Amino acid sequence: MDELEKGLSDIKSSPKEVGTVELIVRRPETGEREVLAHAELDSTHGLVGDNWLTRSDGKGRRATANPDMQINLMNSRSISVIAQTRDRWPLAGDQFYVDLDLSAENLPAGTVLEIGTARLEVTSEPHLGCKKFKERFGKDAVLFVNSDEGKALNLRGINARVTVAGVVKSGDTIRKVD
Repeated sequence: MDELEKGLSDIKSSPKEVGTVELIVRRPETGEREVLAHAELDSTHGLVGDNWLTRSDGKGRRATANPDMQINLMNSRSISVIAQTRDRWPLAGDQFYVDLDLSAENLPAGTVLEIGTARLEVTSEPHLGCKKFKERFGKDAVLFVNSDEGKALNLRGINARVTVAGVVKSGDTIRKVD
């Protein structure tokens, strides 16, 4: 936990207005990850080729896709502290890892983000550490992201929906839109 907390100052210094897409990950099937150089975003399917729309509930039944959880974004500085090595970032299960302040104060629900040529709207659906996150990163990581400060900073990430389709490339800009 001490190591995680030491990373807070770096996480808190993330850019507030304009940041960078550091990594894009598609989840074609449950438990599978594909690191992408570029991705297509669509208002119906989310990240094209991702299983968000068709995934099961874990019991073999098709789950109802929640449009407020279409796209998952995580702060790249946060996952860097938690995962320790970049090759472990995709285990978190998010689609976009961005160097941008994702705190509730900086990006409240309704905030519009331009990412590549697409636009997203931040939703109010919480994104918290779960059983899988604990299995992959440990108990302290879950306590860290789900602490009061972790929730305020959205250390586990945020949810969004696609409002304007487009293409996103690794290294692209992500920015708040007024």
